[in-house]
Amino acid sequence: MNFLSHYYFDRNDNNCYHTLGTVLPDLLKNADKTIVLNPEKLRHSNASVNLIIAGWNKHLAVDRYFHSSAFFLTHSHDLKKLLAPIIEGSPVKPFFLGHIAIELILDNLLLTTNKITADSFYEHMVSCDSEVIQEFLTFAGLKDTTAFFRFFDGFKKDGYLHTYAETNKISYALKRICMRVWKDPFTSENEKAMNRIVADYRDGLLPGFMSIFDEIEQKIAQHDSDLPIVTTAK
Repeated sequence: MNFLSHYYFDRNDNNCYHTLGTVLPDLLKNADKTIVLNPEKLRHSNASVNLIIAGWNKHLAVDRYFHSSAFFLTHSHDLKKLLAPIIEGSPVKPFFLGHIAIELILDNLLLTTNKITADSFYEHMVSCDSEVIQEFLTFAGLKDTTAFFRFFDGFKKDGYLHTYAETNKISYALKRICMRVWKDPFTSENEKAMNRIVADYRDGLLPGFMSIFDEIEQKIAQHDSDLPIVTTAK
Protein backbone atom coordinates (compact mmCIF):
# COMPACT_ATOMS: atom_id res chain seq x y z
CA MET A 1 0.00 0.00 0.00
CA ASN A 2 1.02 3.60 -0.50
CA PHE A 3 1.61 6.30 2.15
CA LEU A 4 -1.97 7.45 2.69
CA SER A 5 -3.46 3.97 2.69
CA HIS A 6 -1.00 2.98 5.41
CA TYR A 7 -1.92 6.12 7.31
CA TYR A 8 -5.62 5.18 7.20
CA PHE A 9 -5.10 2.34 9.68
CA ASP A 10 -3.61 4.71 12.24
CA ARG A 11 -5.58 7.83 11.40
CA ASN A 12 -6.77 8.11 15.02
CA ASP A 13 -3.34 7.57 16.57
CA ASN A 14 -2.08 10.69 18.31
CA ASN A 15 1.59 9.70 18.40
CA CYS A 16 3.61 10.98 15.46
CA TYR A 17 6.41 8.44 15.95
CA HIS A 18 4.14 5.45 15.52
CA THR A 19 2.57 7.10 12.47
CA LEU A 20 6.01 7.80 11.03
CA GLY A 21 6.97 4.17 11.57
CA THR A 22 3.97 3.00 9.52
CA VAL A 23 5.33 4.76 6.43
CA LEU A 24 9.06 4.81 7.16
CA PRO A 25 9.95 1.69 5.13
CA ASP A 26 8.59 3.41 2.01
CA LEU A 27 10.17 6.75 2.88
CA LEU A 28 13.55 5.08 3.13
CA LYS A 29 13.02 3.22 -0.14
CA ASN A 30 12.16 6.50 -1.86
CA ALA A 31 15.17 8.25 -0.36
CA ASP A 32 17.65 5.55 -1.39
CA LYS A 33 16.55 2.20 -2.79
CA THR A 34 19.79 0.60 -1.61
CA ILE A 35 18.90 1.13 2.09
CA VAL A 36 17.93 -2.14 3.76
CA LEU A 37 17.01 -2.15 7.45
CA ASN A 38 15.49 -4.91 9.56
CA PRO A 39 14.60 -3.40 12.93
CA GLU A 40 11.57 -5.62 13.52
CA LYS A 41 12.87 -7.31 16.68
CA LEU A 42 14.88 -4.43 18.11
CA ARG A 43 14.03 -2.78 21.45
CA HIS A 44 15.37 0.56 22.62
CA SER A 45 15.45 2.42 25.93
CA ASN A 46 13.72 5.39 24.25
CA ALA A 47 9.96 4.79 24.09
CA SER A 48 9.62 7.01 21.00
CA VAL A 49 12.12 4.85 19.12
CA ASN A 50 10.13 1.77 20.12
CA LEU A 51 6.98 3.41 18.74
CA ILE A 52 8.73 3.86 15.39
CA ILE A 53 9.64 0.16 15.48
CA ALA A 54 6.04 -0.77 16.31
CA GLY A 55 4.83 1.35 13.39
CA TRP A 56 7.40 -0.31 11.13
CA ASN A 57 6.01 -3.72 12.09
CA LYS A 58 2.48 -2.48 11.44
CA HIS A 59 3.58 -1.41 7.96
CA LEU A 60 4.95 -4.88 7.21
CA ALA A 61 1.77 -6.55 8.47
CA VAL A 62 -0.51 -4.31 6.40
CA ASP A 63 1.54 -4.88 3.24
CA ARG A 64 1.55 -8.62 3.85
CA TYR A 65 -2.25 -8.74 4.19
CA PHE A 66 -2.81 -6.42 1.24
CA HIS A 67 -0.51 -8.11 -1.26
CA SER A 68 -1.96 -11.55 -0.48
CA SER A 69 -5.58 -10.36 -0.72
CA ALA A 70 -7.97 -11.30 -3.50
CA PHE A 71 -8.68 -7.58 -3.87
CA PHE A 72 -5.10 -6.70 -4.74
CA LEU A 73 -4.48 -9.74 -6.92
CA THR A 74 -7.68 -9.16 -8.90
CA HIS A 75 -7.45 -5.40 -9.40
CA SER A 76 -3.72 -5.17 -10.05
CA HIS A 77 -4.13 -7.90 -12.69
CA ASP A 78 -7.14 -6.19 -14.29
CA LEU A 79 -5.33 -2.86 -14.41
CA LYS A 80 -2.28 -4.55 -15.90
CA LYS A 81 -4.41 -5.93 -18.73
CA LEU A 82 -6.04 -2.55 -19.36
CA LEU A 83 -2.80 -0.57 -19.24
CA ALA A 84 -0.52 -2.96 -21.16
CA PRO A 85 -1.80 -2.12 -24.69
CA ILE A 86 -1.51 1.65 -24.20
CA ILE A 87 2.10 1.56 -22.96
CA GLU A 88 3.38 -0.73 -25.70
CA GLY A 89 6.97 0.24 -26.41
CA SER A 90 7.47 1.68 -22.93
CA PRO A 91 10.20 0.12 -20.76
CA VAL A 92 7.72 -0.08 -17.85
CA LYS A 93 6.52 -3.56 -17.02
CA PRO A 94 2.69 -3.75 -17.11
CA PHE A 95 2.52 -5.82 -13.89
CA PHE A 96 4.49 -3.11 -12.09
CA LEU A 97 2.18 -0.42 -13.42
CA GLY A 98 -0.92 -2.36 -12.37
CA HIS A 99 0.52 -2.81 -8.89
CA ILE A 100 1.28 0.89 -8.41
CA ALA A 101 -1.95 2.06 -10.07
CA ILE A 102 -4.26 0.24 -7.68
CA GLU A 103 -2.35 1.64 -4.70
CA LEU A 104 -2.58 5.22 -5.99
CA ILE A 105 -6.27 4.80 -6.77
CA LEU A 106 -6.89 3.71 -3.17
CA ASP A 107 -5.05 6.79 -1.85
CA ASN A 108 -7.17 8.96 -4.14
CA LEU A 109 -10.40 7.35 -2.96
CA LEU A 110 -9.52 7.79 0.72
CA LEU A 111 -8.90 11.50 0.13
CA THR A 112 -11.88 12.19 -2.13
CA THR A 113 -14.33 10.41 0.18
CA ASN A 114 -12.92 12.24 3.22
CA LYS A 115 -11.83 9.11 5.05
CA ILE A 116 -8.54 10.88 5.77
CA THR A 117 -6.87 14.19 4.97
CA ALA A 118 -3.37 14.76 3.65
CA ASP A 119 -3.04 17.68 6.07
CA SER A 120 -3.39 15.43 9.12
CA PHE A 121 -0.83 13.02 7.70
CA TYR A 122 1.71 15.79 7.16
CA GLU A 123 1.05 17.19 10.63
CA HIS A 124 2.32 13.90 12.04
CA MET A 125 5.39 13.99 9.83
CA VAL A 126 6.43 17.52 10.82
CA SER A 127 5.80 16.83 14.52
CA CYS A 128 8.53 14.21 14.76
CA ASP A 129 11.85 15.33 16.22
CA SER A 130 14.70 14.67 13.80
CA GLU A 131 16.94 13.65 16.71
CA VAL A 132 14.57 10.79 17.58
CA ILE A 133 14.45 9.71 13.94
CA GLN A 134 18.24 9.86 13.80
CA GLU A 135 18.41 7.74 16.95
CA PHE A 136 16.16 5.11 15.38
CA LEU A 137 18.04 5.02 12.08
CA THR A 138 21.44 4.72 13.78
CA PHE A 139 20.11 2.05 16.13
CA ALA A 140 18.71 0.14 13.14
CA GLY A 141 22.13 0.16 11.47
CA LEU A 142 22.04 3.04 9.00
CA LYS A 143 25.46 4.66 9.14
CA ASP A 144 24.85 7.60 6.80
CA THR A 145 21.44 9.26 7.19
CA THR A 146 22.15 12.21 4.91
CA ALA A 147 20.17 10.94 1.91
CA PHE A 148 17.18 10.09 4.04
CA PHE A 149 16.90 13.47 5.76
CA ARG A 150 17.45 15.29 2.48
CA PHE A 151 14.55 13.38 0.97
CA PHE A 152 12.35 13.61 4.09
CA ASP A 153 12.75 17.36 4.38
CA GLY A 154 11.74 17.76 0.74
CA PHE A 155 8.86 15.31 1.18
CA LYS A 156 7.39 17.37 4.02
CA LYS A 157 7.95 20.71 2.29
CA ASP A 158 6.61 19.57 -1.09
CA GLY A 159 3.31 18.20 0.26
CA TYR A 160 2.98 16.20 -2.96
CA LEU A 161 0.45 13.74 -1.53
CA HIS A 162 -2.20 16.46 -1.65
CA THR A 163 -2.26 16.02 -5.43
CA TYR A 164 -3.45 12.43 -5.05
CA ALA A 165 -6.94 13.85 -4.52
CA GLU A 166 -6.89 14.99 -8.15
CA THR A 167 -7.85 11.98 -10.25
CA ASN A 168 -6.48 13.56 -13.43
CA LYS A 169 -3.01 13.65 -11.87
CA ILE A 170 -2.76 9.96 -10.97
CA SER A 171 -1.04 9.15 -14.25
CA TYR A 172 1.56 11.84 -13.48
CA ALA A 173 2.10 10.24 -10.07
CA LEU A 174 2.56 6.91 -11.83
CA LYS A 175 5.11 8.55 -14.11
CA ARG A 176 7.05 10.01 -11.18
CA ILE A 177 7.27 6.62 -9.52
CA CYS A 178 8.34 4.89 -12.72
CA MET A 179 11.02 7.55 -13.33
CA ARG A 180 12.90 6.19 -10.31
CA VAL A 181 13.60 3.10 -12.42
CA TRP A 182 13.27 4.24 -16.04
CA LYS A 183 14.46 7.59 -17.41
CA ASP A 184 11.65 8.30 -19.91
CA PRO A 185 8.87 5.86 -19.06
CA PHE A 186 5.92 7.40 -20.96
CA THR A 187 5.01 9.71 -23.81
CA SER A 188 2.34 12.39 -23.38
CA GLU A 189 -0.03 10.14 -25.34
CA ASN A 190 0.67 7.31 -22.88
CA GLU A 191 -0.19 9.60 -19.97
CA LYS A 192 -3.47 10.77 -21.48
CA ALA A 193 -4.59 7.22 -22.19
CA MET A 194 -3.53 6.11 -18.71
CA ASN A 195 -5.56 8.96 -17.20
CA ARG A 196 -8.72 7.80 -18.95
CA ILE A 197 -8.28 4.20 -17.87
CA VAL A 198 -7.35 5.03 -14.28
CA ALA A 199 -10.25 7.50 -13.91
CA ASP A 200 -12.77 4.97 -15.22
CA TYR A 201 -11.36 2.22 -13.02
CA ARG A 202 -11.40 4.51 -10.00
CA ASP A 203 -15.10 5.28 -10.56
CA GLY A 204 -15.86 1.57 -10.77
CA LEU A 205 -14.10 0.91 -7.46
CA LEU A 206 -15.74 3.79 -5.60
CA PRO A 207 -18.84 1.98 -4.25
CA GLY A 208 -16.96 -0.90 -2.61
CA PHE A 209 -13.32 0.07 -2.18
CA MET A 210 -13.52 0.19 1.62
CA SER A 211 -13.91 -3.59 1.69
CA ILE A 212 -10.13 -4.05 1.52
CA PHE A 213 -9.53 -1.67 4.41
CA ASP A 214 -12.20 -3.42 6.49
CA GLU A 215 -10.66 -6.80 5.65
CA ILE A 216 -7.17 -5.73 6.69
CA GLU A 217 -8.42 -4.11 9.90
CA GLN A 218 -10.13 -7.37 10.84
CA LYS A 219 -6.95 -9.34 10.17
CA ILE A 220 -4.88 -6.93 12.24
CA ALA A 221 -7.36 -7.25 15.10
CA GLN A 222 -7.27 -11.05 14.88
CA HIS A 223 -3.49 -11.21 14.81
CA ASP A 224 -2.48 -8.18 16.84
CA SER A 225 -0.58 -10.46 19.18
CA ASP A 226 2.00 -10.72 16.36
CA LEU A 227 2.76 -7.02 16.75
CA PRO A 228 5.03 -5.77 19.55
CA ILE A 229 3.51 -4.20 22.63
CA VAL A 230 5.04 -0.80 23.34
CA THR A 231 4.63 1.89 25.96
CA THR A 232 3.57 5.27 24.60
CA ALA A 233 6.15 7.95 25.16
CA LYS A 234 5.22 10.51 27.79
